Amino acid sequence: MSDSTPLLQLMDVESGYGAAKVLHGVNLSIGAGQRVAILGRNGVGKTTLVNTVLGIARLMKGQVLLKGRAVDPIPHHAAARAGISVVLQGRGIVPTLSIRENLQLGAAVSRRGHWDLNRVFELFPILRERADTPGTALSGGQQQMLAIGRALMANPSLLILDEPSEGLAPVIVDELAGVLVRLYEAGTSLLLIEQNYGLVRRVATHYHVLSKGSVVEEGELAGLSMESLKRHVSV
Repeated sequence: MSDSTPLLQLMDVESGYGAAKVLHGVNLSIGAGQRVAILGRNGVGKTTLVNTVLGIARLMKGQVLLKGRAVDPIPHHAAARAGISVVLQGRGIVPTLSIRENLQLGAAVSRRGHWDLNRVFELFPILRERADTPGTALSGGQQQMLAIGRALMANPSLLILDEPSEGLAPVIVDELAGVLVRLYEAGTSLLLIEQNYGLVRRVATHYHVLSKGSVVEEGELAGLSMESLKRHVSV
């Protein structure tokens, strides 16, 4: 694999659940050093895109390539082993585990890298302060920090975040934007699936718009007016 090989590539992907097709011919590529946003209103297939990468949605046609390798069917943990970590919508905190134990789940794939408990605690000091308390005892913003920290424990090359601003106060979204920029500056590529156009504008450089399961527009955010961006999202 050359350095120019995309970390994640979807080629003419059609996928869905059972017999129901949600994505229709989706093409997407994200490589090292990129920050890409997927825009679109609720129900257009954004989460199905993530679920296709994770093998939760059924790949019906096309290819999903992880670091240049086509994977079909997509086995559990294949994305994590390929260096792709996902922060799921709803955060997925395990309520019976402490903050420390939730974080340690992220290290299960045993990928080498500089992210470990101490590094995550440096990024999110509140997690160190409350390391032995249940993860669900945290506020919504703190739970999002925990979910991101757990994803980083897998030492990903690419971090995918599905609606990370959902349910968060504007001041917390602003903090989240700062964290994501810091992660990018530290060498982690980002795929942001989001409806909050302020967060998208601060974090991403390129965008794809999903509508009814298809990519209908793409380009550089620098060339997109705020009013045009708002038309593609509902908040």
